[in-house]
Amino acid sequence: MPLALHAQDKAAESWLPSLITSTPQEGFELAVKLSRMGVKSTQPNKEVLFRERGKYAESGEALIQASHVVAVHFQTIAAANDYWK
Repeated sequence: MPLALHAQDKAAESWLPSLITSTPQEGFELAVKLSRMGVKSTQPNKEVLFRERGKYAESGEALIQASHVVAVHFQTIAAANDYWK
């Protein structure tokens, strides 16, 4: 496959074309999406993912860790957007 066609195919597959968002709210929503995609990438088996969800859904520590991941992503997105100045 020619390199240009390969690049076009890759661009079509991209679900994250940019970290740039119009508002902080959109930035936060993107941070949540990044976090979810990270989980999906590390555990692609949906059956296992849903089975295990109950275990961490009631764990305060696990929920705080998940919130931390979202916060780190939001920090990165905010910086990419120059803090929406």
